[in-house]
Amino acid sequence: MIRLIVADDDPFIRESLKLILNMEPDLEVVDACSDGEQAWQAVGRQEAVDAVLMDIRMPVCDGVEATRRIKRDYPHVSVLILTTFDDDEYIIEALRAGASGYLLKNLPPERIAQGLRTVCEGNLLIHPDIAKKLASLIGPPPSANASVSRPNSVSLSSYGLTDGEQAIVRKIADGLSNKEIAQELFLSEGTVKNYVTSILGKLNLRDRTQIAIFYLKNRQFD
Repeated sequence: MIRLIVADDDPFIRESLKLILNMEPDLEVVDACSDGEQAWQAVGRQEAVDAVLMDIRMPVCDGVEATRRIKRDYPHVSVLILTTFDDDEYIIEALRAGASGYLLKNLPPERIAQGLRTVCEGNLLIHPDIAKKLASLIGPPPSANASVSRPNSVSLSSYGLTDGEQAIVRKIADGLSNKEIAQELFLSEGTVKNYVTSILGKLNLRDRTQIAIFYLKNRQFD
């Protein structure tokens, strides 16, 4: 069962999402909040939370700041941004803060439910148009250490990544899940998971989102 929190300042959207998502057999909305401050507090208050479905533009505390606080204090919680705005700057800032991706509110409920399942499996949901803009619009991941924040004139191999790990990094940046990566590279899912763990350690990154961002920043020299 995926336990989640919905955060949206529109009461109609908030309650509609709560009702619709609770109809899914594997989803349970444990709290619904009207701003990011409440969402952050709710994550700490609830016994167990797997994900937050987060609006970007909210009063008191917006979705970007709320995502930053949640990932800082509860890094195991996945954050999926839900927005009506085609606002690249907000979306990219949310990804930098640790969000696992974003969806538009006009998507059918089943797509939103599937998106939550996808990010809770440790995968990314980044629209191709946003992925193309990441390299030019963002800086280095916030948790990267000095060795990772070297000038972009070095290749992935300069970070100590093996050929296999570099291949995994590229697939993650393409938005593939561990299962999809395993199928494409003819590996077991367990092997892919081990690669991901090794990559996170070598690059001193927090999650798959940061791996994707890191690669997109360095891709032109790869």
